[in-house]
Amino acid sequence: MKHLLNNIAYALSYGLWYIMSLLPLRVLYILSDLLYFLAARVVRYRHRVIWKNLTESFPEKSTDELRSIEKDFYHSFCDYLVETIKLMNMSEKQLKEHLVFTGLDEVNRCFDNHQSVAVYLGHLFNWEWITSLPYWVPENIQCCEIYHALENKNFDRLFKSVREKQNALCIPMADSLRRILDYKRQRQTVIVGYIADQAPFWNNIHHWVNFLNHDTPVFTGTERIAKHTGQACFYGYIRKLRRGYYECEMQPMMIDTGSYPDYEITDEYFRRLEANIHEYPGLYLWSHRRWKRTHEEFNIRYNPANGRVDLRDIETIKREKGIS
Repeated sequence: MKHLLNNIAYALSYGLWYIMSLLPLRVLYILSDLLYFLAARVVRYRHRVIWKNLTESFPEKSTDELRSIEKDFYHSFCDYLVETIKLMNMSEKQLKEHLVFTGLDEVNRCFDNHQSVAVYLGHLFNWEWITSLPYWVPENIQCCEIYHALENKNFDRLFKSVREKQNALCIPMADSLRRILDYKRQRQTVIVGYIADQAPFWNNIHHWVNFLNHDTPVFTGTERIAKHTGQACFYGYIRKLRRGYYECEMQPMMIDTGSYPDYEITDEYFRRLEANIHEYPGLYLWSHRRWKRTHEEFNIRYNPANGRVDLRDIETIKREKGIS
C-alpha cells in the first residue's frame, strides 16, 4: 500500500511539474515575481540566515549594499525555481540559447588525450541548467554529476529524472569513486560535475580554508577522486548575462593533478569560487547554513585531551569557552 501511495504521489508531482514546464519562460517569470514578493516581503524566507551570511562574508560593505545583494538573491532564487521547472520541457535549442559554455578548447584537448575531466562548481544560479553540458561535448564523452540524494524519495526520483533528461547521469556521492573507477577500467572518458561548496559532516573534515571571511571546513573528496583517476580539474565560472541567460566558462585549474601537493586543488577551487561570488554576489545560495561547523567545536570533538565527548559535554565545553 505504501509503495502504491508513493507511486501515486510521484505521478501527481511529475504531472504538475510537466504541466507547469509547458508555460513559456516569460509567463514563469511573472510567477517568479509573485514568489519574490511572498519570499522577500511577506514570509521573509530565511532572512536571518541570509543576513548573517552576508554581513559576515562582506564586512566591508554598507547596509544598503548588503540589502541590494539580498534583494538580488531573492530575485535570483525565485528565478531559479521557475527555471528548474522549465528544465523538464526545454529543448536542446532552448538550453543552448539560455546557457552558453565557453572555454571548451582546453577541455577538448583533454578529451583528445583520453583524459577525463572534473568540473568544480558552486551553488550559483542556475546550476541546474549545467546538466545541458552533453549538448556541448563530443557524443562519445559521458557526462555525469555527483549529487546528494534528497531525503524525500519521491522528490529525489523526480529531480533525478529531470536532471538526466539531457543524458547527464546523476551519481550519488556515496557511489562516486566506485562509479568513476568503473568508467576508468572501461576506458570511458568522462566529464564529471562536482558541487563542492557544501558543509561536510564532522567525520569528513580534513581541511579548512579561508572562504568569504570564514574559517571554513571543506570537502576534499573531489580532489582525491581527481588525483586517483587522473582527471584534469576545471572551474565552471558562472556569469549572468541577463534574466534567464547565463554563461559557464570552463577555467582550467590543474591539468596534471598528480603533480600537486595535497589540498592545493581544493584551495584553488575556493579562491575561484570566492572571486565568482564577489563578481555576482546575488547569484550565490545565501539561504543555506554554510558555516554551521566551527573550528572551535571541531577541536572539542576531536581533541584527544577532551576524551570521549558526547553532545551534552560539547555544549558545556562551548559555554565554558564562550563559543556560540
